[in-house]
Amino acid sequence: MSPKVLVSYPSKVIPRPGVSRRSSYQVAASLWASFRYAWAGVQYAFTTQRNFRIHTLVGAIAITLGSTLQLTLAELAIIVVTTALVMAMELMNTALESVVDLTIDTHYHELAKVAKDCAAGAVFICAMVALVVAALLLVPPVLKLFLALMP
Repeated sequence: MSPKVLVSYPSKVIPRPGVSRRSSYQVAASLWASFRYAWAGVQYAFTTQRNFRIHTLVGAIAITLGSTLQLTLAELAIIVVTTALVMAMELMNTALESVVDLTIDTHYHELAKVAKDCAAGAVFICAMVALVVAALLLVPPVLKLFLALMP
């Protein structure tokens, strides 16, 4: 039988001195407002996260290349879906990192490191799978085109 561990949580979050915060909890007044909040998250990630910009660029290149090489709609859809998955995972990683940073402030905690590393690992796995998928779909037509141009 393992001993019970008591965990206490602060009953009240006290903001840091000099930082005024309004509640981030808001219920969207309309569907349009929900879309604006979602787009604000995408904009935040794009402007603040280098890796999100890299994933966006690489995904756009893969989709453009797939269109140029006239992949089938199914093949193009697979590239679009894997690109979107990587970008969505990067958004989740950014959200988790923000919450962890908010929670621990400037203190180091090993579990915060584990949470952030695992979220980054999830993005890494999705990105590697997306690269393999793109290579499987794009390399054969690129090689075919290259060989056709050879004398």
